[in-house]
Amino acid sequence: MSTSKKDPTLVFIPCFSGAPWSAEQLAPYGEAPKRTLRLPEGVNDIERYADHVENAVADLDDYVLVGDSFGANIALALAIRRPRGLRALVLSGGFAANPVDSKPWKALMRVIGKARGPLYRQLTLRAHAHRLASPFDGEGQVPWSEARSRELFLVNTPAASFDARVQAVLTADYVDALGRVQVPTLILTPSHDVLIGENASKTMLAGIPDAREVVLPRTGHMFRFSHPATYATAVEDFLATVPATGQVAGA
Repeated sequence: MSTSKKDPTLVFIPCFSGAPWSAEQLAPYGEAPKRTLRLPEGVNDIERYADHVENAVADLDDYVLVGDSFGANIALALAIRRPRGLRALVLSGGFAANPVDSKPWKALMRVIGKARGPLYRQLTLRAHAHRLASPFDGEGQVPWSEARSRELFLVNTPAASFDARVQAVLTADYVDALGRVQVPTLILTPSHDVLIGENASKTMLAGIPDAREVVLPRTGHMFRFSHPATYATAVEDFLATVPATGQVAGA
């Protein structure tokens, strides 16, 4: 991506793990101005996460929110507020409301989220890593696996934060507010996603006025990690079509 004074800052919002985007994941964006952050710990409400991101971008007058999975829900919550300077929105593997369709899995999420110590490390994280996996994780620029997903959470996500974020997911619901998003929006969807059902992207596509969807073939929910170059190309292609005017205060 070429840079100039008119280039917006790309603000990358983390997934459920809370880990900021790595240098490896940011490298495909070249010299574009960019910023990432770590999610706060122990927060069980999406609006409070949106407050955190809003504070982190308060000094920017032209930016794009790029939210991955849980981070996409946070980005959406902030975009609904119509913050000053927001030029565009990218939501990858995201959702407007609790994306878990299965009642048994929804109940299980509440139970395994309460696990601590060895149960958290051996049961909760193994089950979660399995739900994140796809047959295509090993094909990307950075071959991925269930073991690497589990390690990501072991290193970055305390059990109490995992539990709090489960509560945030189960209670989040922005479906009726989607029409308030007033910036061009890319819904970036992997072709294989067990964790997030296909209705999640359809709901956002139908509700956000200026939204388009791109489905990346042979990718899974962890495509930010496994296919960083493919992911970045889709984002850059979208941004090339976005007008050079950000959202103004009070719009």
